[in-house]
Amino acid sequence: MSGEDEIRGVPRGAAGVPLSILELATVGEGQTAAESLRDATELARRAEEWGYHRIWVAEHHGMPGVASSSPAVLIAHLAAATRTIRIGSGGVMLPNHAPLVIAEQFGTLHALHPGRIDLGLGRAPGTDMATANALRRSAEVDPDDFPRQVAELTGFLDGSFPSGHPYERIRAVPGGPDSAATGRPPIWLLGSSGFSARLAGLLGLPFAFAHHFSAANTEPALDLYRSSFRPSEVLDRPYALIGVAAVAADTEEEALRQVMPGALSWLRMRHGRPGRMPTPEEALAYPYTPIERDFVRDRLSTVVHGDAETVRAGLEELRKRTGADELMITTMVHGAPARLRSHELVARAYGMI
Repeated sequence: MSGEDEIRGVPRGAAGVPLSILELATVGEGQTAAESLRDATELARRAEEWGYHRIWVAEHHGMPGVASSSPAVLIAHLAAATRTIRIGSGGVMLPNHAPLVIAEQFGTLHALHPGRIDLGLGRAPGTDMATANALRRSAEVDPDDFPRQVAELTGFLDGSFPSGHPYERIRAVPGGPDSAATGRPPIWLLGSSGFSARLAGLLGLPFAFAHHFSAANTEPALDLYRSSFRPSEVLDRPYALIGVAAVAADTEEEALRQVMPGALSWLRMRHGRPGRMPTPEEALAYPYTPIERDFVRDRLSTVVHGDAETVRAGLEELRKRTGADELMITTMVHGAPARLRSHELVARAYGMI
């Protein structure tokens, strides 16, 4: 089937499946967004050296602690700074944009970096509703309209609108009819529930599930994707990636220290007070209420953390339990040194370097 080589990766070292990275360009306390973007660029370079299959960036808006608000811009920069690793969106929140704009952006990215760009699509706003309204210029967006938006985007990317369609004569440049000769980025559907799982299966597309913030739904969603799957020109069998929160450090104690800022950051978002990623010292000194401690405990139960071998064992258990075809690791810590060290330790634990 066409496109499978661009979707299915090859495991490196002792990894049973390809390992990849989800990067949010996290802005920590004491850091600027410009610094976090430079750190994300360095991570992409190192990830390529360490044998990771792909690195994706996620669209978020109005969050002081996340600098990846413009995936296409950041993808262009990361692709220019690397040579072989796949770069993509995990994802573009399609209801925030006109499908033609995304087709043109990712057609341009593919023309600049052929065979290396992934287009992951989500249907959530990636922000609060007030900011979503500012992005979309309307409060009337229907998230259930997502299948039509995906079909429209595909039509622009492929130049495949049927005769009589209102957009039949509109071309996405680069892209459109030229894609028959030059190809285009593979489309992935992202989700944290069953909606996109079923849609990805029905369309025969690869599926990425957000296990890192919806762990209870992972196995039901993957089962739904696989049972709904229909072979397509893209895939002849399902391909499911799961996003996994993981923090590896040189010792168990250091891993627990590094994982706490991410837990406090989630707690603040739950309270409607998103901010920059706190330092480990701030996270450990925070005066948690009993209810907040329960929240943090529950959050940490979904993060694979510890020394390198502990993290490898946790990732392997998750891979075998879910049957995931690829693991995409996100590491929510304060500062580039801890993030780089975590990804390096995982790569070394699997013999990728």
